[in-house]
Amino acid sequence: MEKRMKSLCLSLCSFAVFSLFLLQMPAPCHAFDIEIDVSPNVLNIQSNSTVVTVHTDIAYDLVVGATVFLNGVAIDWWKSDDRGNFVAKFASNEIKTLDGLVIGDYNTLTLTGYTTGEEAFIGTQEIMVLDNVPAGR
Repeated sequence: MEKRMKSLCLSLCSFAVFSLFLLQMPAPCHAFDIEIDVSPNVLNIQSNSTVVTVHTDIAYDLVVGATVFLNGVAIDWWKSDDRGNFVAKFASNEIKTLDGLVIGDYNTLTLTGYTTGEEAFIGTQEIMVLDNVPAGR
């Protein structure tokens, strides 16, 4: 009987430890897709631009603005467009200095964020990145 009690106790303890381990694991994040339109869609590293704008097809009222990032760069400010969709603004210099940008090729920009209902969303677009000195400089 004592052997059965030890076995039962060991089983219950193992189950408890395993359950706690599972509770500590992060839950997988499943984001829903949105459409984005990045402006400018050709980014010149040498330009004097100050803002990269990302237009979305998600309603402005659904987005928690402070949760929005573009390739890890925090949003600078945001607004609603004429259709009531969310528009994100990012400091151009931060986007121009992203690690891994390939000059003379298309690069994927990824917008991520959360809704007021705590749902993750994601949108991507490829833009061309150039390093041309503008005429007149």
